[in-house]
Amino acid sequence: QVRVVESGGGLVQPGGSLRLSCVASGSFFSINVMGWYRQAPGKQRELVAIITSDGRTNYGDSVKGRFTISRDNAMNTVYLQMNSLKLEDTAVYSCNAVTRYSNDWGQGTQVTVSS
Repeated sequence: QVRVVESGGGLVQPGGSLRLSCVASGSFFSINVMGWYRQAPGKQRELVAIITSDGRTNYGDSVKGRFTISRDNAMNTVYLQMNSLKLEDTAVYSCNAVTRYSNDWGQGTQVTVSS
């Protein structure tokens, strides 16, 4: 089992930036995919961004060009740099870690974009 812990959420004004971090720990050989998903009140969870162990990335359409995902394999850490934040980016952001044998989620961190 992989323990996944997010940090870095908070309140930011429209147009501002935030950086989320996610650390995975536990007994595993390697994490194949790490990523971020978000869920706003009354909406389904959606993909924000994912990154593979060899650095390939995929972004949700609504964040392309504004968010950047990166990864430190040695530290089992993934980052999400969020720029040009919009009101509609407000959501709980959850980190996901996929190994060959497991698929684990963090508790989530709240991101609120408000003036």
